[in-house]
Amino acid sequence: MNAPSRTRFYRDKLNGRWSGVCAGIADYTGLDVTVVRIGMVILTLMSFPLPPLAYIVAAWLAPKKPVALYPRTPEDAKFWQGVRASPKRMVRDVRSKFREIDRRLASVETYVTSENSRLSREIENLR
Repeated sequence: MNAPSRTRFYRDKLNGRWSGVCAGIADYTGLDVTVVRIGMVILTLMSFPLPPLAYIVAAWLAPKKPVALYPRTPEDAKFWQGVRASPKRMVRDVRSKFREIDRRLASVETYVTSENSRLSREIENLR
């Protein structure tokens, strides 16, 4: 069995009102669900038969979001929305964070392995 994809559109029944289509769109795009719902109402008023039909079709075709994909933290939700919106930018941001972590780790390593007599005494006292 394949693991569910985090970059796919799902109906978000947990945060949805009726069938979770607007909540799913909001989750997929990173928009606030209230903005998506207001947009749906405005689109329905402007061109009546199409938006409700599209909503029904989306509710029928789109799968329900698996429980395993609900974010555990706000940072997790923001990260996956960024991946869906712009994968290349997110990869660049993650690489940048890893470079920064690597640079900090290298400076710690340099400090620990340097000829610092005070640090050497403290390490020896710990043994």
